[in-house]
Amino acid sequence: MNSPATAHRGVGPEPHPFAGPRPTTGGTVRRTLLRTALTGAAALGLTAARPATAAEKAPAAGPRPSTPQEALAELAAGNRRWRAFRERHPHETPATRQTLTTAQHPFAVVLGCIDSRVPPELVFDQGLGDLMTVRTAGEVLDEAVLGSIAYGVLELGIPLVVVLGHQSCGAVRAAVEAERSGGRLPAHIQYLADQISPAIDHTVDGDARIDATVDANVRLVRSRLAAEPDLAARISAGALAIVGARYELTNQAVHRVG
Repeated sequence: MNSPATAHRGVGPEPHPFAGPRPTTGGTVRRTLLRTALTGAAALGLTAARPATAAEKAPAAGPRPSTPQEALAELAAGNRRWRAFRERHPHETPATRQTLTTAQHPFAVVLGCIDSRVPPELVFDQGLGDLMTVRTAGEVLDEAVLGSIAYGVLELGIPLVVVLGHQSCGAVRAAVEAERSGGRLPAHIQYLADQISPAIDHTVDGDARIDATVDANVRLVRSRLAAEPDLAARISAGALAIVGARYELTNQAVHRVG
């Protein structure tokens, strides 16, 4: 959902594939930034566009990620390509499309917002059959969403679930402003606000409250998913990771939300 950009609190680097930098202001970040990823590779910052060669566009052959760590590393690598304008657009060939008529083996579930600026397959540079995506305004959970995520994990054996929030989330803004004004939102939009309202951060004001609530909402949704008994059992066994993350519109980086 669309709304004006908000200010951001700066955070330091962390040893995780989603170690992309967050802007300390709402302005566009134009310098190259380096962060150490879990794989030990450097995460590129936003750089000047450069045409990709045929070799860069061709996805490297190899087994699909089968562990939470491998899945995280693959998403991090895809986001680095996206940020550097070196997308590969993998797994779109006629042969791949034919293979996918009989089976699918996605390696991650991404629960994201409906915002048109944050399509998971693009920001992670993944292709057909790679991601199972569920999108609701503000990453709001309901039974259909929970069932969809559980299907991916329990029936397809997916090892990673990412709860992906984003900068300038309109659903979060609507929830914060509705609480502030005491007014009711139209029709079913109030349901979304009611679901997000427990995450509202009252320690800050103005746009900072909206920005802080984006992160708090990701953490809340992640904790709710991790508490689901069937998912929790797979987490305990090391077969599943559920992580919170955030996409920055200003520099296209995905970083971890703890």
